[in-house]
Amino acid sequence: MSRIGKKPIAIPSGVKVALTGTTISVQGPKGNLSRVLTDQVNIAVEADKVLVQPMGNGTGTALQGLTRTLVANMVEGVTKGFERVLEINGVGYRAELKGEVLNLALGYSHPVEYPLPKGISAEVEKQTKITVKGIDKELVGATAAKIRSFREPEPYKGKGIKFAGERIVRKAGKTGKK
Repeated sequence: MSRIGKKPIAIPSGVKVALTGTTISVQGPKGNLSRVLTDQVNIAVEADKVLVQPMGNGTGTALQGLTRTLVANMVEGVTKGFERVLEINGVGYRAELKGEVLNLALGYSHPVEYPLPKGISAEVEKQTKITVKGIDKELVGATAAKIRSFREPEPYKGKGIKFAGERIVRKAGKTGKK
């Protein structure tokens, strides 16, 4: 059995959790989230906590920890929200936010325009730091990964878009003949 799956999920004040069949809805101060969960786990919503129990010994035990983490991320998202910070390195590389469209100058012959998905907001600091925010952890991570994929950091000079705190393994360049 999963240690994480056994832990109850505390429901903070101001958050409402509703279960309809296999669909769970979480409503809080930052917004609403809903998700269809597997039917191989039993979810019990009590006054101040949510419990996740496996059904039988099949794949329910394997999905208990996953289901508990998904629900916990939904509760945390509607209360605090999630964010990922991206850093841009390189001469002439910059970002600009125009409404809901992120414009990136990444050394290509054309600017890269990325419309932000619904439910995601972004902030640009000093043209080289992008903060992606939202209540859905999965969508925030996928959006940040998509932005990073436009110009991944290269190992020689470290130019490109990287996550804050990400360590780029650097390579030595070619040496000249002597």
